[in-house]
Amino acid sequence: MAQLQIREALRRAMQEEMRTDNSIFLMGEEVAQYNGAYKVSQGMLEEFGPDRVVDTPISEGGFSGLGIGAAMVGMRPIIEFMTWNFSLVAFDQLINHAAKIYQMSAGRYTVPIVFRGPNGSAENLAAQHSTSVDSLYAHFPGLKVVTYATAYDAYGLLKSSIRDNNPVVFLESEMTYGMKHEVPDEEYFIPIGKADIKHVGSDVTVVTWGKQVFNCQKVIAEMEKEGISCELVDLRSIRPLDHQTLFTSAAKTGRVVVVHEGHIFSGVGAEIAARIQEHCFDYLDAPILRVTNRDVPQPYATVLEQEVNPNPKRIAAAIRKVMGRS
Repeated sequence: MAQLQIREALRRAMQEEMRTDNSIFLMGEEVAQYNGAYKVSQGMLEEFGPDRVVDTPISEGGFSGLGIGAAMVGMRPIIEFMTWNFSLVAFDQLINHAAKIYQMSAGRYTVPIVFRGPNGSAENLAAQHSTSVDSLYAHFPGLKVVTYATAYDAYGLLKSSIRDNNPVVFLESEMTYGMKHEVPDEEYFIPIGKADIKHVGSDVTVVTWGKQVFNCQKVIAEMEKEGISCELVDLRSIRPLDHQTLFTSAAKTGRVVVVHEGHIFSGVGAEIAARIQEHCFDYLDAPILRVTNRDVPQPYATVLEQEVNPNPKRIAAAIRKVMGRS
């Protein structure tokens, strides 16, 4: 196996798919001549040329709509947002067009398109560049919403997303692009809609996704020293949701803590808590707890930012509380 940075795993996935399918192209701000704002697309302009790696103006609504139209007539676009915060000016394109065209055309048009880019907070980017959009896009039927923690997952999920005939919202992270993990040399795919048990445990189910997986892993190691065994469920796919893995784990442990970026009100964690409560109520030994961003716009100052986002201290406190040790 090779040790790849997450950005390298994403690049490899796009390159492999573009080499086998000429209908795939990458489009977005600075993806070509600058090699990508985070160097995910480094070298792709040289390999595939300007017709398939396309720099765009600062016009998310425009190039998102262009990509949707191209997908409707047989292309398979990959649209990169420099940050998912900027997708909000293209919200109409994603929600009223990409998500709905298949149904509104009675199946005459499919929209095989991937929208990808960094989501959530980074460091000191303040309120307008730190939004976690997973709950926004997962709310609407017609879109698939996918994320990853490791380079292994990033590669396999992006390959599956590019080959999917539905629009896929693919959420990345500026904070983890440089992380390295093992990635097999041979091609593989990770199915959309399948969670992963990152750590097996018996006392508490910790559900998370994206870069919060790493915070949770740190806490789980500490909890073991206190005699608390945690099972870590990495969703990977927010929509469709892997109910079976969630329900099986919750029924086994009887206690659940959901950790995610984004605000607590109407967040993905609320949906997970509701579904587990509806299907596993008789197995639960404690109320389901959520650890999320505090319910304020993201601050700029580092010390405030660290307090607003989920952090190991708050995650550990939630685990101890469901165990009755607070």
